[in-house]
Amino acid sequence: MKVLSRWLLASVAIFAAGSVSANDSILKNEANPNNWASQLGNYAGQRYSPLDQITTNNVKNLQVAWSFSTGVLRGHEGGPIVVGDVMYIHTPFPNKVFALDLNNPGRVIWKYESVQDPTVIPVMCCDTVNRGVAVADGRVFLAQADNTLVALDAKTGKEMWKVKNGDHTKGETLTAAPLVVKDKVFVGISGGEFGVRGHLTAYDTNSGKMVWRAFSTGPDADVKIDPSKTMMMGKPIGQKDLGVSTWPGDEWKRGGGTTWGWYTYDPALNLIYYGTGNPGTWNPTQRAVDKDRAKSDNKWSMTIFARDPDTGEAKWVYQKTPFDEWDFDGVNENILADIPMNGQQRKVLVNFDRNGFAYTLDRATGELLVAQKYDPTVNWATDVDMKTGRPNVVDKYSTFANGEDKNTAAVCPAALGTKDQQPASFSPDTGLFYVPTNHICMDYEPFSVSYTAGQAYVGSTVSMYPTPNSHGGMGNFIAWDAAAGKIVWSRPERFAVWSGALSTKGGVAYYGTLEGYLVAVDMKDGKELWRFKTPSGIIGNINTYTHNGKQYVAVLSGVGGWAGIGLAAGLTQEAGAQAWHNAVHPGHTEGMGVATAGLGAVGAHQSLGEYTQLGGVLTVFHVPDQK
Repeated sequence: MKVLSRWLLASVAIFAAGSVSANDSILKNEANPNNWASQLGNYAGQRYSPLDQITTNNVKNLQVAWSFSTGVLRGHEGGPIVVGDVMYIHTPFPNKVFALDLNNPGRVIWKYESVQDPTVIPVMCCDTVNRGVAVADGRVFLAQADNTLVALDAKTGKEMWKVKNGDHTKGETLTAAPLVVKDKVFVGISGGEFGVRGHLTAYDTNSGKMVWRAFSTGPDADVKIDPSKTMMMGKPIGQKDLGVSTWPGDEWKRGGGTTWGWYTYDPALNLIYYGTGNPGTWNPTQRAVDKDRAKSDNKWSMTIFARDPDTGEAKWVYQKTPFDEWDFDGVNENILADIPMNGQQRKVLVNFDRNGFAYTLDRATGELLVAQKYDPTVNWATDVDMKTGRPNVVDKYSTFANGEDKNTAAVCPAALGTKDQQPASFSPDTGLFYVPTNHICMDYEPFSVSYTAGQAYVGSTVSMYPTPNSHGGMGNFIAWDAAAGKIVWSRPERFAVWSGALSTKGGVAYYGTLEGYLVAVDMKDGKELWRFKTPSGIIGNINTYTHNGKQYVAVLSGVGGWAGIGLAAGLTQEAGAQAWHNAVHPGHTEGMGVATAGLGAVGAHQSLGEYTQLGGVLTVFHVPDQK
């Protein structure tokens, strides 16, 4: 109880300090450690809990307390939200939302399910996932696959308002969890494989009226950049309209840079942080200016943005992978933490990018402090130039240098990245980050593709496989020192670790595996303490909460997502794979099969069906009371 009391006092202080520039209800709910009030645990995205009833000593006694079927198959990303006596869970398409009574576990208080056009499903690139709801001001906010943002009454599930954020006939969809700051709810857009032009949009929480929209590509006015004020690598950008000039012709209009990842927020700085995705077609030759890589950064794809949530104005930017040649989407979460560096406490932002580099930046200024590989087998670049912030690309693994219709072999990591959207965790107790990772490489062959609205705009054949000459598996769960840029310990797994991590005051970290195991490890050394097989593969995020004085651990299992798309969409058989190729690569399907289906992910995970099957189940665990 002393731990919780100290946490409450600290949280109340943060709440008081930040209440001018944050949503009061969220800060209040986050300040109560009995809740799990937001998808990433708090505004900082740390996925840490101060609960300590479940410890390294008793976690071996974890048992199922209760479970609940969602009634939906496909990939269950995101996780439960707990506020008081109510748990809110969500599903993939058709995006059901359940409010569950924790006083009577499994009883449905209300259920919401809208009628969506099923033609949205074929334009959802990498499964029909949804990363969860946001709860604030007595409302539940849901971003539906068909681009509808909905506000529901948290007590009844009744629609309060809804607004359209995009058009699925153009390839636009919604998969990200909304974020509420002050009186605004923020939502992005998906569809990078359909030539969608990315953006982040702020809506009024009370009315649903659009307040502002900032695009990822195009003129400065559209991107909300002031080149004389917006900072990049410690100084103003200077040049105007780089979101146009670093693209050939009007390619920026279908430039990708979608915003389907996670959003974090610093109340003291009043800055919202997020990343943008891959630039348009996967064929870099079609995105080159005058056939010159140096002129072709394709800004502002692959970029971390720090924006003023009130106006949308960009305060600083950092582009991690200029002129991306490997589909290293830059949408992963930006975790905010205060850590010691070189003898002083620094307010940092830590990003584990798909490209295999972990970045530590000053979150106020965007200054690059650390950039190191968090999987030593990453080979597409040797390192990051700390003066320019640019990666030093290895020509052998450059799909642009090798050219169209040429296979670039053994690129590490694969397009799945060293980590995809599965969020990491930061523990203020150990000062370490706990990171679910992929350990997969690829062959990548770009080809010319034409743009048609609503049609796939990929332009590359990709096959993936376990990293050669390694441990034989396709995943690792690691502990990372963000100040030193070093792995502290690493645990191998058979398949990619695609779940969101959780760290706790009890000294236990949790993650889930694609086969469906929920795993508990000692945060100090990574030693396994407990493992349990849930009904389906886990790509959801592990959360913890307290009810009636007892700590619980909860997770949604339901295999799918990009890593599990073979099972989720029936692509593990030749007929299913060929149908997929016909839709995604019309006119360019010769010689393609299961190995390259699902944008390459199916080949790497062909054996996944031997270990798990489709499902949709919430499983809640506890340590039984001793008799």
